[in-house]
Amino acid sequence: MPPSKDRGERLRRARLSLEGLSVGDAFGERFFGPVEEVAPRIEARRVPPAPWRYTDDTEMAMSIVEQLDDRGAIDPSDLVHRFAQRMDVARGYGRGAYEILSAIRDGRPWHSVTANAFGGMGSFGNGAAMRVAPLGAFFEDDLERVVAEATRSAEVTHAHPEGIAGAIAVAIASALCASSDRYAPRKFLQAILEHVPRGYTYDGIEEACGLDDDCGPIVAAKTLGNGSGVTAPDTVPFCLWVVAQHLEGTYEEALWATVSALGDRDTTCAIVGGALVLRTGPEGIPAAWRVAREALPTWAGGVPTA
Repeated sequence: MPPSKDRGERLRRARLSLEGLSVGDAFGERFFGPVEEVAPRIEARRVPPAPWRYTDDTEMAMSIVEQLDDRGAIDPSDLVHRFAQRMDVARGYGRGAYEILSAIRDGRPWHSVTANAFGGMGSFGNGAAMRVAPLGAFFEDDLERVVAEATRSAEVTHAHPEGIAGAIAVAIASALCASSDRYAPRKFLQAILEHVPRGYTYDGIEEACGLDDDCGPIVAAKTLGNGSGVTAPDTVPFCLWVVAQHLEGTYEEALWATVSALGDRDTTCAIVGGALVLRTGPEGIPAAWRVAREALPTWAGGVPTA
């Protein structure tokens, strides 16, 4: 457990990440629909009307922050039961997550349910990555601990190595954003790669390192994916490329860049928002966006909304 003297600061960072994640999640969710209708709204930067309802991305991230507040570390069995008990199917859970969490809610052991998912392969979806940024913020000063805790947070629903790798990559990105270190875009991605297991997600992040800084998000997404496949390799590299490109920029610009690539836009915006807000601070999120987002529970607030 982290020393008590810095517990408050760790929780402040985790709640700030949750704030950025949840606003991004709710923002991105408002841009689903026919491309011919959505694309002009994005190009014109038309902010969606309130309210912005958050999705399963935020709901699961809240369970992580809640457990870190309660225990200071990830307890897989406790965490997955929090996921299962909190699950609100109206939040947009994917079929795989719904089946896993429903089985756990019904009393089946999570180890076997998760391992047997997807024909025994385990899930390599982007769900473990979408919820993990607050964990990276909490353990920001110990990257080995970030890897270990992110692994534990992922394996309860994502037994496949790629699902776990996606969570590790996003958690490390979040920790790096929370640090005082400064990075050029390529160096930032390379620093993440030092901690990510080899595989398709790793390869995608490595490919992101080779993209021109000025190629733009749509071109980047054509190379890296935009989450349309709802897998970690198809989602995480693009999100981290966006974060890398906006380390010295603004939260608002990063979110518009992310959503312009379409794809799994609530999740891509959640990942980008949860990491980048640790660099911009709470003031980086437009005040109107924070007000538009559906209110989080009081315990999860930690950051004023106006």
